[in-house]
Amino acid sequence: MQLEINVIDAFTDIVFKGNSAAVIITDSWLSNDLMQSIAMENNLSETAFLVANKSDSLDNKDQSDKIATYHIRWFSPLTEIDFCGHATLASAFVLFKKNPNLATIKFLAKAVGILSVVQMDDGKIQMDFPNTKPEKIEDIPDSLLAGLSIAPVEVYRNSQAYFVVYHSASDVLSVVRNNEMLKQLAPLDVVVTCQSELGEYDGYDFISRYFWPANGGDEDPVTGSIHTGLAPLWAERLSKNELVAYQASSRGGVLNCVVAGDRVLISGNAIQYLTGFITV
Repeated sequence: MQLEINVIDAFTDIVFKGNSAAVIITDSWLSNDLMQSIAMENNLSETAFLVANKSDSLDNKDQSDKIATYHIRWFSPLTEIDFCGHATLASAFVLFKKNPNLATIKFLAKAVGILSVVQMDDGKIQMDFPNTKPEKIEDIPDSLLAGLSIAPVEVYRNSQAYFVVYHSASDVLSVVRNNEMLKQLAPLDVVVTCQSELGEYDGYDFISRYFWPANGGDEDPVTGSIHTGLAPLWAERLSKNELVAYQASSRGGVLNCVVAGDRVLISGNAIQYLTGFITV
């Protein structure tokens, strides 16, 4: 069986930057084992698998207000993931490119419900996600303290990760992780963050790095899902609801965030890296 595969660099408009995701569209679900094997072989942060909603049709492409609905699942090289932002962006990029008259895409995901995605006039793709604002904790796990070379100033937590707040960008950039200790926090991952500073990160409101040895790998280049928690955290601290974030991995990526009540709108660019076929 041959399957078309697209690899997209998300949250960037430059190839080799941002975060890469593979996108595979099928008529019906492949087996869980096969999807996991493909994701392992791709060895990207995520591979997204899409299946069109059977009651939805793209036959009438004249309608500028056309809405397409797809079921979506995300797999890291290690496991299926409940929610992935950059692979959602990559998937929308592929669908908008294949269907230029498409106005809105609705992704159906078991863990997070319906995710609406639109392409904006400036070319960015905007995703409507649930607000997952973290709550401050006082009882910090020993494995988190031992897993980071720099002690946290504050720690927050939501259903996805521990949020470690630092004073400065130098702390975020220089912190060294101990993967074996951080794995003990499973199923939660770890994000480190600080308010942006003048200089290299002037123009951004906050920066972050994301470590996920328990669920996918060492460090994720750009993580859309974690910004559904980071954006409301920094919106409250900075008293503003529109923020620009930079994820300071070696590849780097820019995320525009709007906190709107119980939703967080995250937008970014994407660019094609590869189109081809796999044989399984």
